[in-house]
Amino acid sequence: TLPSIYGERAVLRLLDKNSLQLSLNNLGMTAADKQDLENLIQLPHGIILVTGPTGSGKSTTLYAILSALNTPGRNILTVEDPVEYELEGIGQTQVNTRVDMSFARGLRAILRQDPDVVMVGEIRDTETAQIAVQASLTGHLVLSTLHTNSASGAVTRLRDMGVESFLLSSSLAGIIAQRLV
Repeated sequence: TLPSIYGERAVLRLLDKNSLQLSLNNLGMTAADKQDLENLIQLPHGIILVTGPTGSGKSTTLYAILSALNTPGRNILTVEDPVEYELEGIGQTQVNTRVDMSFARGLRAILRQDPDVVMVGEIRDTETAQIAVQASLTGHLVLSTLHTNSASGAVTRLRDMGVESFLLSSSLAGIIAQRLV
């Protein structure tokens, strides 16, 4: 909500969980792009970022990737704000500032749970960015979103957050810059 001179303003985000089909096949990608993404998410470690403006489907893409990766024996853990869709077999944690559960703190806790795949709903600050990079360098596949309008803008944003260039080049596996059409 936002206080205004005429009262509180609220925005509601309606999510139709019944119509959601979390599959890479339903993202509207070309066959070649889908194949590239399938190859990318099979990497054992690295950071994969999904970028784009608000409302461009970043979360839907992340959930489709998580669904594709969700197999028995693979430990997938997330920290999200909010948890938009519940995925069976995936450990999902919601950010809660009232109990000091930030993205960074949640990510630190997740890394003590022996994850194979980690999803951070959004990289918003320097601390989260640095922990995500370290997680990818220590053998974890890290998925996240970043609010930028281009793939190159994502690299610039991470550099502006203080992530060193040599760490980015070692950890960044791929960037998906998307728009709804």
